[in-house]
Amino acid sequence: MFLALQQAGQVAQKAAEEIASEEKTLSIIDLISNAGVGGQVIILILLIMLAVALFIYFERISAIKAASKMDSNFMNQIKDHVSNGKLDAAKVLCAQTKSPAARLIEKGISRIGKPLEDINKAIENAGSLEIYKLEKNVSILATIAGAAPMIGFLGTVVGMILAFHEMATSSGQAEMGSLAGGIYTAMTTTVAGLIVGIIAYITYNHLVVRTDKVVHQMEAKSVEFLDLLNEPV
Repeated sequence: MFLALQQAGQVAQKAAEEIASEEKTLSIIDLISNAGVGGQVIILILLIMLAVALFIYFERISAIKAASKMDSNFMNQIKDHVSNGKLDAAKVLCAQTKSPAARLIEKGISRIGKPLEDINKAIENAGSLEIYKLEKNVSILATIAGAAPMIGFLGTVVGMILAFHEMATSSGQAEMGSLAGGIYTAMTTTVAGLIVGIIAYITYNHLVVRTDKVVHQMEAKSVEFLDLLNEPV
């Protein structure tokens, strides 16, 4: 009889512990809904920043992929056209290719007949413009990567101030449960800020790497074109 009562007590204790653990479990939606108006506003701002970061990333990665596509036989065709004096055909080929490197070559072809230094300068100026186009809005990603964690931390600091203000105004009679709840819901803004910042930082660096590859391709094609002009006739 005593053993049966002891087993029943253990079962009841386990059931109570399971219920308590279930009550302590909170979903992300619960944390956001309990974060207060200030926390919800900050999380909304962070979500908007995340949406902007993802939009810029996918838009830029698509543009960079399109810019990096070029026929491997492109420079051979340019060499044949320039060697045979078919400059108009070479310009048409560059216009059809529609890539930054091709536009640099087209700029150089349009300057053929002038000193090589002038051609090189024209290509460099056109290259600066093409790099600016490739890096369009990428700086916004860097700003989001740096600002998002700070905005999240701001939400946590505000939440902590409100929690301690409640403790001060209650003459030390504030319930620890309500204070703890306010503190850990305020911490959700820091978590959200870090998540947004990490995503923006990774996407920014990936875009920088992909952009550098296109820039190196542009430089290689430009050097190859200038070497073509330097070849003895």
